[in-house]
Amino acid sequence: MAVISRVEISALDPTKRIDAEYYQPVYLAEERLLGNTRRKQLRHYGDFITGPFGSEFNVENYAKDTIYRYVRGKDVKPFQIANDDNVYIPKNDYDRLNKHSLSSGDILISVVGTLGNAAIITDDCLPAIFSCKSTAFRSRNIDSYYLITYLNCKYGHNLLVRRTRGTVQTGLNIDDLRTLPIMEPARTHISLVSKKTREALRLFKDSFSTYTRAEHILFAELGLLHWKPTRHLTFVRDYRQVSGARRIDAEHFQPKYQEMFDRLSRSVRLEHLGRLTTYKKGIEVGGPAYTDSGVSFWRVSNLTKHGLDDGSVNFISDELYQSLRSEYEPKQGEILISKDATPGLAYYLEHPIQGIVSGGILRLSIVDRIRPHYLELALNSLFVQIQIEQDAGGSIIKHWKPSEVRKTWIPRLSDDKEGEIATLIQQSHAARREAKALLEKSKSAVELAIEEGEDKAIEYIG
Repeated sequence: MAVISRVEISALDPTKRIDAEYYQPVYLAEERLLGNTRRKQLRHYGDFITGPFGSEFNVENYAKDTIYRYVRGKDVKPFQIANDDNVYIPKNDYDRLNKHSLSSGDILISVVGTLGNAAIITDDCLPAIFSCKSTAFRSRNIDSYYLITYLNCKYGHNLLVRRTRGTVQTGLNIDDLRTLPIMEPARTHISLVSKKTREALRLFKDSFSTYTRAEHILFAELGLLHWKPTRHLTFVRDYRQVSGARRIDAEHFQPKYQEMFDRLSRSVRLEHLGRLTTYKKGIEVGGPAYTDSGVSFWRVSNLTKHGLDDGSVNFISDELYQSLRSEYEPKQGEILISKDATPGLAYYLEHPIQGIVSGGILRLSIVDRIRPHYLELALNSLFVQIQIEQDAGGSIIKHWKPSEVRKTWIPRLSDDKEGEIATLIQQSHAARREAKALLEKSKSAVELAIEEGEDKAIEYIG
């Protein structure tokens, strides 16, 4: 069904854009709502800083030390910078590119790739510079934590995405970002939103720290706390070993795999995952089955070790969901684990979820005595990831066969240690859930101020 918007020339945006996408009815309706509020353009609240061109820094020069961080475009997530796959640069490169360095309170906006993600820089991310895939905004006279909440709420995010330019390679440019309308409510409202968002980000930090503590305990018990795999350029294997593994690729026989097992503490015993769990595979519904709204279809890209990310989830119709749910909907108490693309991401379902999982995800059910939160961490640990690296096949897209999943070794510790680790993982997930709830409340308060006025919003969040 065709959708038509009629816009007078006198009402064109200050950028004088005339492409139809820019004037979709949903954008015009949101613009009218914002017109009822006090607002200024983003350029009035601070300055923009661009990242270095790709030619200014060679990514092959990433440093082994972990001091000067390099924030890539893919690290910029809603509200915060991802902290699970960091890369760093040498001090001399950081000093040379210092004009691109970030400060606490800066806001990074992704302008290439996944457009419109906005994250705030906190002290734990510094010192750092950022790539040209993002633009930094340094506020002068508006609270950064209020601004980051506004940019991540429904209206702020849509306004960012609306400014996309290009057909084949899309992007956001600074000139368009300068004109972004920002609602400026009363100080009371700004303060309350800022307080909630700060508390949420503190809880995320606590969650990450608690998870890291659990990892350190596991690695210390395994004898792998300070171990880093060493890649060997040459090594020799005999025909018997090649024949037994039914593999002839050199990667499978890297010495680091055996080196890891040789380093294990003698107190650790190993059990196959197939002895501890049974599994069920997900299903592929195919792209044509996706709908604009409906029930979630969870893919590997939605699965993380901290939960399911619904930011880019696809949907299927309720009719299709009802026909599949008895066989393919995850159950509370199962562990979801990816077997394709990014194999080995695992998350224990403490609570029921609605939706269907794709064929790249396995649902593990525990059948022997092991704490599920401990097993979740073990599956996400370096010990299992190294095994997956050796077993997984495929040159472009990695595939971890269910038969290989079953043969994966799981380290078993004393009951007390497994209990201690499981408790920490539970605490980590609880803090993350609370943080997400606080962020949703902050965003809802901003949206409510736009839709029904600041008094309603203050009453809601206060």
